[in-house]
Amino acid sequence: MYGSSITKLFCDDKANVATIFALAFVPMLSMIGAAVDYSRANTVKSELQSALDATALALASTAAQSSSTDLQTQAQTYFTALFSKPYVSNISLVPTYTGGASPTLTVTVSATMQTMFMSTFRIPTVQLGDASTVSLASGARLRVALALDNTGSMGQSGKITALQSATISLLNQLQAATTTAEDAYVSLIPFNVDVNVGASSYLQNWIDWTDWDAVNGSCSGGNKTKSNCIANGRKWQPDSHSSWNGCVTDRGNSSGPNSANYDANVTPPTQGNSATLFAAEQYSPCPLQAIPLTNNWTTLTSAASKMTAGGNTNQAIGLAHAWMSLVGGGPYPAPPAEDPNYQYVKIIILLSDGQNTDDRWYTSPASIDARQVIACDNSKAAGVLVYSLQINTASEPTSSILQYCASSASKFYMVTSSSQLAGVFSQIGALLAQMRLSR
Repeated sequence: MYGSSITKLFCDDKANVATIFALAFVPMLSMIGAAVDYSRANTVKSELQSALDATALALASTAAQSSSTDLQTQAQTYFTALFSKPYVSNISLVPTYTGGASPTLTVTVSATMQTMFMSTFRIPTVQLGDASTVSLASGARLRVALALDNTGSMGQSGKITALQSATISLLNQLQAATTTAEDAYVSLIPFNVDVNVGASSYLQNWIDWTDWDAVNGSCSGGNKTKSNCIANGRKWQPDSHSSWNGCVTDRGNSSGPNSANYDANVTPPTQGNSATLFAAEQYSPCPLQAIPLTNNWTTLTSAASKMTAGGNTNQAIGLAHAWMSLVGGGPYPAPPAEDPNYQYVKIIILLSDGQNTDDRWYTSPASIDARQVIACDNSKAAGVLVYSLQINTASEPTSSILQYCASSASKFYMVTSSSQLAGVFSQIGALLAQMRLSR
């Protein structure tokens, strides 16, 4: 009788399914748990590597001058600030500086991650490890021009304050990526409709005073412009050029922009060709004076903290001056001679929060955009790497001209709040630092 019952049990299909499921449940659970812990470990490993890379970059500029003890302390400080997981322990960092003809800094890390599911099967932890190496000899030398919108709308929604802070942080990142004074030079080009090249430049021969003299002066008959004064038979007396506020508007020629495109290229100013000169203008909301290429970080950060908002928008002039600051000409001294033993990368970071509104020649946004397209094409063709940013706090359309100017789609950034600007500048700063140290 019992034998018959046992036989029925083993012949029952339902019993077989239950038995098979019971036998398979444990390995199935083990596989699922392993997959979850494996995925978690990969995520942690990626975050670990990012923190490690950032730590190596941060230490690179002082590695040659630091003792092994100081390197260890600095590595721990940087890494801990970037990476903290309660389920990751026994973190061990080892920074190693190797001198010689090709100096390098390598930072290795090892850590223990607690598992969630595999501990049930007596695998309570997973060991993680990685390394990041930075070459301190073969990196590129950077020449960076910051063309930053200082127009009136930047005074809204905390944008100008955020720009000041983000710019200073970016400058600090670039400075940290240098190992010698020659590794990075930066120019700062605040712009609105005009660019301020410095009121003290009024004696320079690269300035065209034609337009300025026509509207800044006095008439014996009280007329306000030179043309009205002369038309009424009066004598026009231009003001002293020493009263100029330093603003210049777009270059061009006597009849406006033409095929020469001096407002969109870096042809040096030449006496006898007024189209190549920088046209003085007494624009009342003249922006902060531009800073030519320099590696004086104190000068740059001090200037960045003083940017103010005012005036209308002419992105094209900001781009044109940024490019000229990289090559020299007119208000911008020739850059330091390039050492043939190094690679040099020229970069423009162009930021604006609105569409173009007016320039020396036009009040049509489309017409100004067309001038900017030429400047963008010319600068990129010359090998300049262009990053562009749109601050869009008013739900406006994406700027097609800023997208176009970027050297690639990945180099155009959009932020929709002032608070996001610091993060984007930090991303760009990290990319430039990596380029500086390991290109």
